[in-house]
This record gives sequence, C-alpha cells and structure tokens, in this order.
Amino acid sequence: MRQPGFSRHGIIELMVLSDIPADEKLSKADPWLAPYHQKLQQRLTHVGAYAKRILGDSSVDEFALGYLHFGLHRTKTGWVYRDWVPAATKIFITGEFSGWEDDPKFQLQPGDDGQWTVTLPLDALQHGDHYKLHMYWDGGDDYRVPAWATYVVQDADTKLFDAVVWDPKHPYKWHDTKFKPTNEPPLIYEAHIGMSGEKAGVSTYAEFITEVIPRVKAAGYNTVQLMAIAEHPYYGSFGYHVSSFFAPSSRFGSPDDLRALIDAAHAAGLRVIIDLVHSHAVKNENEGISRYDGTLSQFFHKGNRGNHEQWDSRVFDYGKPGVAHFLLSNCRYWLDEFHVDGYRFDGITSMLYTHHGMGRAFDHYDAYFEHVDDDALAYLTLANQLIHQVRPSAITIAEDMSGMPGVALPVQDGGIGFDYRLSMGVPDLWIKYIKEVPDEQWNMSQLFHELVQHRPEEHMISYAESHDQALVGDKTLIFRLADKAMYDSMSKTDESLVVDRALALHKMIRLLTASLHSGGYLNFMGNEFGHPEWIDFPREGNEWSYQYARRQWSLRDNKDLKYHYLADFDKVMVKLVKMLKKAPEHVTTNDGDHVIAFMRDKFLFVFNFHPDQSFTDYGISVPDGDYTIVMSSDSTSFGGFGRIDTGMSYPTSDGQVKLYLPARTAVVLSYIR
Repeated sequence: MRQPGFSRHGIIELMVLSDIPADEKLSKADPWLAPYHQKLQQRLTHVGAYAKRILGDSSVDEFALGYLHFGLHRTKTGWVYRDWVPAATKIFITGEFSGWEDDPKFQLQPGDDGQWTVTLPLDALQHGDHYKLHMYWDGGDDYRVPAWATYVVQDADTKLFDAVVWDPKHPYKWHDTKFKPTNEPPLIYEAHIGMSGEKAGVSTYAEFITEVIPRVKAAGYNTVQLMAIAEHPYYGSFGYHVSSFFAPSSRFGSPDDLRALIDAAHAAGLRVIIDLVHSHAVKNENEGISRYDGTLSQFFHKGNRGNHEQWDSRVFDYGKPGVAHFLLSNCRYWLDEFHVDGYRFDGITSMLYTHHGMGRAFDHYDAYFEHVDDDALAYLTLANQLIHQVRPSAITIAEDMSGMPGVALPVQDGGIGFDYRLSMGVPDLWIKYIKEVPDEQWNMSQLFHELVQHRPEEHMISYAESHDQALVGDKTLIFRLADKAMYDSMSKTDESLVVDRALALHKMIRLLTASLHSGGYLNFMGNEFGHPEWIDFPREGNEWSYQYARRQWSLRDNKDLKYHYLADFDKVMVKLVKMLKKAPEHVTTNDGDHVIAFMRDKFLFVFNFHPDQSFTDYGISVPDGDYTIVMSSDSTSFGGFGRIDTGMSYPTSDGQVKLYLPARTAVVLSYIR
C-alpha cells in the first residue's frame, strides 16, 4: 500500500482510473450543457490527474485503509501508535498510565514524511485507559485528542475530551452476515439518537434499539439515517461540528453499542446510513484537529480560505494527499468497522464551490462552472468510487442545493458518483406556500412541476420536511398549519376547523411529495405523526432544557388523540410508495379547480386541494378499465370525514373515470384491468 507522503508497500493496479472515462458524457445527456463541453472535459481531466497524484500506485480501496495504519493498535507483541503530524517537534502519549506527565517511555519518534511512531509493551496500556497527545511545535505546545481516535469521552466536570483505549476482551461479534439491503426505493427514516426518546435527557444507542427500531420497522420504512454519529463537542450542533471523525459519539454509548444498534437494524431488515460530514470541521483545538500540529494549515486551507465564516468552522484542503488519505480512510472505516450501508454527505454545496454556495441562486448554467473547488469535486468522486467498490450495495446521497450537473451520475459515466441527490427545494416550496400563499391561490401546475423536476441524469430523494424544517426558530409542517390549536384541539372529542385543515393538508402534502419521488423519500423522526413544536437542544438560552430535544411517542400511541391518524396514514402511504417504479403519466393539473391527477404504474393519484369546493363526477382521463380505491385521505381511520365510498368500483366511460372529490382530499385508486 502506498499512502501519499508515506511508505510504499507494493505496487497495486490503479483500478480507480479505469472507472473515470476519457471523454465527458454529460453534455450528451443534457443538451443545455453542450456549450460547456470543454469545461466538463477539463473537470474530468482534473479528476483523473487528482486520482493519479493522490493515489500514486495504490488502488483507492487499499489507499483508504489508513485507519489500520494510524492511531493506536494492539499487536501480538505490544502496542503501536502512529500519527501524521508534520510540524511537530516532540510528541508524548500521556494518560493515567503516566500520571498525565511526559514519560520518555511514551515518546513518539519522528520518521519520514511527517510520521511519528511509538511502540509499547502489552502491559503499558489497558482497555478503558484515558489518554491524549502532548504535542510540541516551534514556539509552543498543547494537548490534543488523537485525530484517529476511535473512542472519545467527555469529562462531566471539566468538559474536556479524552481518547479512550477501546480493546475489550471479547470483540463485538456480528450477526448480520446474511443481511442484504432491499431493492426497493430508499424510504428513509431520519433519526437522531440523543433526542429519540421521550425522557428529558440524552437517549442511547441501546434505547434506540428497543424504542425506535421497532417503530421504524412497523411504519414500513426500509432505511434508517442516523445523524450526529461522529463525535462532536457541542450537542446542539446536531453533529455538524465534528471533532473526532473516527469516534462514534460516546454521549450515546460505546462503539460496540453502536455496532449492536446497526446489527439490530439489519436483523429488522433495515438499511443503516449515517451522516458523513466532510464539508468542514469544528474549530475546537484541544479535542478537534484544528491547529493539530501547531499550524492552522495541516488539514485546512491557509489563510481566510481555511475558515468557513458562516458556519464558524474550518475548511479542508482536499488537494493535500494527507487530507485525502484521512477523509477517504474515514469513508471506508464506517463501512468496515460498523457495517454501515452508505452515507448522506452533508453540505457538499459548500465543498464544491469556494464561495460555499452562500447567497448564490444557481439560476443559470454558468454558475455551475464558476468558483468551483476542483479538488473537492475530485475528492467526492474518489469517495464515491471507493464506497461503491468496497460495498457495492451501499448508497450515497448528496446534500446539494446547487443542482450541479453530474452530482448524481455514476463515476464511470463521468459523474461525481452519488446515487441520489436530496430534493432540497421541495420543503422550501411547501413552507413558502403555507406561509405566503392563501389556500385558494395555490397553483397546481407549479406544484407538480417543482415536485417532479430534476436533472435528466439523476435520482432524487424527495421530502416535505426534514430536521432542518423543525429547528428552533422554524416550525414543522403540522405546527405551521395548526399552530396553537395543537395544544388544545388534538383530542378526538375536540372540534376545530384549524386542526381539520391541518390534518387534511398534512396528509395531502406528504402523499403528493412521496408519490412524485424520482428515487426515494425521507421523513424525519416523529414527523410522520405530526410531532408538535420544534427542536431545540439544551443551551444557556433555554436554561439547558431537554423539553424540545426529545420525541413524545406517547402522543402517537394515545388513541384518544388525533396524532395516530397521521401515523396510520403514513404507514399505508409508505407501503404504497414502495410499489412505485415508473415515472408519472396521464397527468392532469387544473389550477382553477385545484386538482392534480396522475398515474404511476397501476395507481391513479387524485388530489383536490380546493379549500371549500367538492366535485361530483369529476372526470379524469385515464386508460380504459376499472378502478378501485386503495387509499383515501378522507377515511375516518385517518381522521377524515368518511365522505368517499371506498368499496365502489369505478369503470371508465369515454376514456375517463369519474370520481367524487371532496374538498382537501386525496384518493388513490388501483387499475385492475
């Protein structure tokens, strides 16, 4: 294995280069890109050159085994610790075993290319020992949590973080060898471990196994997306200010507790993906990797470019071989060591452009070729190639709001290689409609167009709301629709026109979004039953309260409340969405009537968004045959008024099926011949 700037261990065929085509293909898939053929070709050429420069004579999958080389490892004869710290002048491992003093026995020795190493006897360290690095550089010294640490804990009193030796007597035994992810579209249940319980505190990996996984399985979702897994010093950052990239957050339990969670999810038939934050790193120095070796530019760009002012964080220099090695190894680490089934890459718009996408509209094609960080783009391409090579069944999802061409196109076709891109404009559209547009002015043609649009080469994950729409200062869909009525009118004995409208639109919005997906669908934990209020982590401004950093499952479970109507509707919806394969066809949008209708596969979806007008014998042009209702949002079992007879059969007449469409209802019919 050859690591950039590190030792050679043999010559391996450079497999990654064979996957990067010589000629760009994007402009053939999208004629609007024809004027940018040369720029696309230059982009592709840079990716190939980057791969050759970074990988040398290694294959990308071997190159990404850095986590087996660096960090602390027990061998048959002792312990070895290695690190890449180019600017260090002296390094000691310190801990309980050395009285937290610099002990010559624990001093690292410098080698080539900025590598430092120490070999220790087996009895020098024990499972559970706390340790840090005492790092010296020209003009100073300080303590650091090792960059490759695999378990990091925070002291309850000092609030400082230590690395912990994780070497249990009995290593975790996996039970998921027969697990195979489903071929269904990914129906993603986005979840945060710490706020997943009802208690006013931080929930654990173990509690998630018993309290949440069964709910996800019962609700019909096939993929769990775990947020905030990599260690982060500030709980309220939602895991986006990472300090230790190889350490699962200890506030939720041990590394083996996370392994057990993923094992349990696999046993339930659920794919597990995690948020991967390679777009930036926390500025914290004692527990993070900023100024790790005494310089600000070991992992990050020099000067102002190394700071992300809007996010108050550090920006990686993806062109450095040592940085690419660190991050690619991180991609492989979670696949190998925790059996994750893929990643949602956070904030890649910030990576792809030197302006980080801030304040940019991306309303013309020129914007996709200006201020591009070519090394970041090339890094993401290698990351996707690596992930799919190591785990062919893995999925990768790009959180990109720019819509850059080729983000969700396979590497072998000249793309960056993500399987899906998040449809980030959809929740913004729903919020805009709910906040700014009166119900009677909702435009069906615009809604349909915005919900189905995507680049020709890409698949999308659609969603009406994620965690972003629920953060403090914002509101979930249900809270925007019902507001204060959520507090006093959600009992089944209470009558409220506000709540009636909220329940009706909540169901319709989610069904329209999910049924028009072009790849998959995402829901944030609890939103399926209309979890009230917002998300706010403990902080000084709320007197360190957990009131809004939890999930009130009891609301969903209480049959005397209306929340379970939404959950029951969501379950049927998810089961239906799993069967959708083909693109929508036979589309009808009537802005005057506020009606949208379309067919997907054998199902006919009809929505009447009109706030007060119902239609009798409303004609929808469809293929001849008989249609039966398989789902009605107006069903009493979903909190509706039961105005639609779901037992009827609807034959076509003169190329139309004629339906009764009550105001604010959606109905799904199955074509039976």
